[in-house]
Amino acid sequence: MTAHARRHGHALAEYPPGDLAIWVFILAELLAFGVLFAAYAITRLKNLDLFNEMQLTLNRDAGALNTLLLITGSWFVARAVAAIKADRRHGAANFLLAGIASGFAFLVVKYFEYSAKFDAGISLDTNTFYMFYISLTMFHALHVVLGMVILGFVWNKARQGAYTAREHHGIETGASYWHMVDLVWIILFPLVYVMR
Repeated sequence: MTAHARRHGHALAEYPPGDLAIWVFILAELLAFGVLFAAYAITRLKNLDLFNEMQLTLNRDAGALNTLLLITGSWFVARAVAAIKADRRHGAANFLLAGIASGFAFLVVKYFEYSAKFDAGISLDTNTFYMFYISLTMFHALHVVLGMVILGFVWNKARQGAYTAREHHGIETGASYWHMVDLVWIILFPLVYVMR
């Protein structure tokens, strides 16, 4: 919020929303994922038969369910931002909690997916495809965990009434990071699970 807006008691929309530092972090993370996705795509072109064969061993239903869970989580987080802008603090906190729950459900699905692979003896050393699959999805899962920690911190502050319709910078910051996590999965899922 600008000094002028503070003096005159109204908020101006900020672009990008949230803290500038989170956007620097988001851009760095997107760059890291972009490099990994490019490496995956180039390696896939050189090992097309292996990648196409191994891709069929993945659980697409689990990947699709996780896509739905993260999109739903992003919807909840977006509703939290809308709720706090309408000064509905309790509603904002509840929507943030629902977003965290969506992230937790995502991790549960990934746990069962990984368990099935590891029980079958699959590891990073199995082949090039599984090296990428495990590395990319685990790197993303760590970002889901970090996103849940950030949302948990924001939820706790929202629950305590720290945000208002005029001062909700923290919620927008957490939401921005969560949407990045969702966006990365929306690219990762079709790239690794579906595209042939």
